[in-house]
Amino acid sequence: MSARWKLTLSYAGVVVVSGVLLLAAVALWLLRYVPDVNIVTTIDLFVPNRSDLIRAFIPAAIIVMMVLLAIGLGGGWLLAGRMLAPLGRIGRAAQLAAQGSLSHRVDLEGPRDEFRDLADVFDTMLEQLEAHVAEQQRFAANASHELRTPLAISQTMLEVARDDPDRDVDALIARLHEVNARAIELTEALLLLSRAERRVFTREPLDVSLLAEEAVETLLPLADRRAVAIDVGGDTAHVLGNPALLQQLITNLVHNAVVHNLPAEGTVVVRTHVLPEAVALVVENTGALLAPHRVATLAEPFQRGAERARDEDHAGVGLGLAIVQRIAQAHDGSLVLTPRQGGGLNVTVWLPHPYAGPGA
Repeated sequence: MSARWKLTLSYAGVVVVSGVLLLAAVALWLLRYVPDVNIVTTIDLFVPNRSDLIRAFIPAAIIVMMVLLAIGLGGGWLLAGRMLAPLGRIGRAAQLAAQGSLSHRVDLEGPRDEFRDLADVFDTMLEQLEAHVAEQQRFAANASHELRTPLAISQTMLEVARDDPDRDVDALIARLHEVNARAIELTEALLLLSRAERRVFTREPLDVSLLAEEAVETLLPLADRRAVAIDVGGDTAHVLGNPALLQQLITNLVHNAVVHNLPAEGTVVVRTHVLPEAVALVVENTGALLAPHRVATLAEPFQRGAERARDEDHAGVGLGLAIVQRIAQAHDGSLVLTPRQGGGLNVTVWLPHPYAGPGA
C-alpha cells in the first residue's frame, strides 16, 4: 500500500470515528431522556417514544456515516496528494541523481516548512556532490596524464636505445632513474592526498611551531643552494592532529616558498600565531608578482607556478598546495592564499584549537 493510500485511509478513519462518536453521543445522552412507552395520541398530535426515534435515527445515521466516509476518502486522497507532492519531486530528483544527472535541483517553492527544509538540504547535497564528482573527474584526468608522461618518456628512451648501437648505457640508466623517481614521487603524493581526503589517521596533541622548525632545518640545504634566507619563529601553537600529515603540510609550504622565490637574495618567513579563534601558521615568501585569479587556482591539483623550476632540487608534480589544502581540511582547518604586493605569496593555514571540535 502506498503512502498516499495510508494517509487517505487515516484521514477517512479519523472522520468516520469522529462521526461515530458524535452520533453515539446524541444517542446516549439525548435519547435516554425520551421514555420508551406508548403515549396517547390524537389525530392532530403524535408524540414518538424512544423506539420510534431510534427507528428514525438509525437510517439517517447510516446515511450520514456513508457521506462522511466518502468525504474522508475523497478529501483524504486530495490532501494526501497535496502533502506528498514535495516528496514526489524529491524522489524524482533522487532518481535522476541515481542515473548520473547531478545537475537537477528540486527548487521547492512556497513557505518554509519541513518539506522545504528537506528539499533545500537535498539540493545542497546534490550541489556538493556534483562539485565533488567534477573535481574527482578532473583530478583523475590530470593524474592519468601526469602518470602517463613518465611512462611514455621511459618507453621512448628504451626504444631509442634499442635502435642505437652506440647508446650510452650509463646515461640511459641515469635518465631512467630520474624519470622513475618522478613517477614514484607522483604516486606517493597521490596516496598522501587520498589518505588526507579519507581522514584515516590518528590525532594527538602537538606543537606546530616545533614542526615548523623541523621542516625549516630539513630544507636549509636547499635554501642555501638557492640563496634564500629562512626566518622561523612565533608562538607555541598546540593543535590536535596527525604529526606525519602536519609535518608534510609544513614541509610542502616551506619547500614551495623556497623554490618559487627570487633567483637570489630571496626570503621566507615562517610564523605561528595563537589567536582567540584558531591557530595560524603563516608562510610568506618573496618572488614574482602573482595575479589574484592565478593565486586562486594554485591549490587545485596539478596546478603549477608560472616559473616552475626544473632542476635537481624540484621535480614538482603539481600537488604540493593541493595536499596542504586537503590536510588542513582533514584537520577541520582551512588554507588561505594571498599575493604579496611586492611579489611572492602569503599562505595562511588555520587550525582549530585542541579539543575545540570541528568548525572551531
